Amino acid sequence: MSNPNAAASIKEQNKSAASSLLKKNVRKFLNNKLAVFGLVVVVIMTLACIIGAIMGVDYATPDLTNMKAAPEAGHIFGTDTIGRDLLARVLIGGCYSILIGVFCAVLSSVIGAALGAIAGYFGGWVDGVIVRISEIFQAFPQLVLVMMLVAILNQRGLGNLLFIFVVTGWMTTFRMVRNEFMSLKNETYVKVCEAFGMKRSNIMFKQILPNVMSPIIVSTTTNVAFFILQEASLSFIGLGVADSTPTWGNILNAAKSVSVVTNQWWIWVFPGLAISLFVLAINFFGDGLRDVLDPKQQ
Repeated sequence: MSNPNAAASIKEQNKSAASSLLKKNVRKFLNNKLAVFGLVVVVIMTLACIIGAIMGVDYATPDLTNMKAAPEAGHIFGTDTIGRDLLARVLIGGCYSILIGVFCAVLSSVIGAALGAIAGYFGGWVDGVIVRISEIFQAFPQLVLVMMLVAILNQRGLGNLLFIFVVTGWMTTFRMVRNEFMSLKNETYVKVCEAFGMKRSNIMFKQILPNVMSPIIVSTTTNVAFFILQEASLSFIGLGVADSTPTWGNILNAAKSVSVVTNQWWIWVFPGLAISLFVLAINFFGDGLRDVLDPKQQ
């Protein structure tokens, strides 16, 4: 019979070790000033956008008497080419842009992790088929796929963009998880689980995958910035979401005119600053997470 006191002691030691590791990681993260700065900026900007949406700021009503008005007390960020308040549009645009970045990063990571786990664990023809599929998707640039979808559906929309980003964005996570699984599936604890007849799905997703979560979390975080930049680029050239949806990229779309760039600087400076600051903060935060979670950085 097992000794209950010994089992309780081992459990307590495991809890203590986990608590000690958590405290160590938190201290290491807090010592990284750029990572802390990135986290603070991301939280503040996200909360500001959410609060603006909850308060129902008016971002769509044009004021024809105040078109292209410079920043002033009534319009802190000024107004756009048809008189809409730019601060309200930046706040609401942030909700859409951040939603696009987070949704696409999380969903593409889930798909990439699942396919990477299957390919890496089973290997053989299963691995070969999934790798060939990933190579096919990589052969088509996102811009080409978006243009094709817009031409087929004859419309631009948020759903179209989300679909394209998720379909074309899972390959990086897939390759990373696949490589980790190909290495970890030969570990002793995996062989023991197989010997005891544990289901393969449980071995993959309950035993091996938790050991790969750290790089997946870091990758997902940095992918948020990537998708925000992709949306801004596509919307700027008129291939992103519909003009009625005020993403940061759509707001910048008005700055394609040379007269706006030279004479109404606020129309492109403030949304451009919002994109740059948020993406920079996300990258700082992601680098901090990598330093803490990646065993290779320990």
